[in-house]
Amino acid sequence: MADQGTDEITVDQLAARVGMTVRNVRAYASRGLLDPPRLEGRTGYYGEAHVRQLQLVRTLLDRGYTLAAVEKALVNKSAATSDYALDLIDVLDSPMAREPESELVSRDALAALAGVSRNDALVDRLVEAGLAEVVDDDTLRVLRPSIVRSGAAAVSLGLSVDTVIGLLPRLSEQLRTTAEDLVDQVRHEVWQPFVARGMPDEEWESTVSTIANLLPVAGQTVLAVFRDELAHVIDDALGEELAALAEGSGAQRRQAEGA
Repeated sequence: MADQGTDEITVDQLAARVGMTVRNVRAYASRGLLDPPRLEGRTGYYGEAHVRQLQLVRTLLDRGYTLAAVEKALVNKSAATSDYALDLIDVLDSPMAREPESELVSRDALAALAGVSRNDALVDRLVEAGLAEVVDDDTLRVLRPSIVRSGAAAVSLGLSVDTVIGLLPRLSEQLRTTAEDLVDQVRHEVWQPFVARGMPDEEWESTVSTIANLLPVAGQTVLAVFRDELAHVIDDALGEELAALAEGSGAQRRQAEGA
């Protein structure tokens, strides 16, 4: 419930603050998604806690959750739950967790990144792979900037466009499996026990902190394992190439001796 004070606002101001209609605000209140206001006569006054409650409802609805699902998750929860839940969403929306927003890039700039001349075939492959959209004859909207930049760097080092783009779905499939395994374990060992305990307010901060810290740890672990496996594969490939060179040299020597 809001504290009495100078920062209190009316239902009309609350609706405007969170970008909702007054009708929707009252509907959510009737469903138990908004704490009762402080009443002064017939006028209700709302505080920052109410704003956060409605921001959470809107955020979840915007992410595709149904109102029934939101109601089941939040009804009769304390206002503090909204603060912690929004903190958790902020963690999940952090740069570590999400690909940066799309960027506008010229065709010439993209070609320069890849170390090739302006190439419509390169653009076509990026569009087909879901990595870019054509804005106009000279501009692309790059949907996954970090991946496209890394891929362009690989092309500039000598790999073909087909090879680089062809690797993406294989990498995505394998890493998605790893990500799903990790998330399942976090849900089983961290989140579900927390929910089973009734999501007590005093445990929200530590739960959010645990999930926030797991994100960089998971990324660092995947990178470390990949580097280790890459080193082993390079050693094996190098051994095969050296063996092939030695065999070729031996064959040439035997041929020369026979002559």
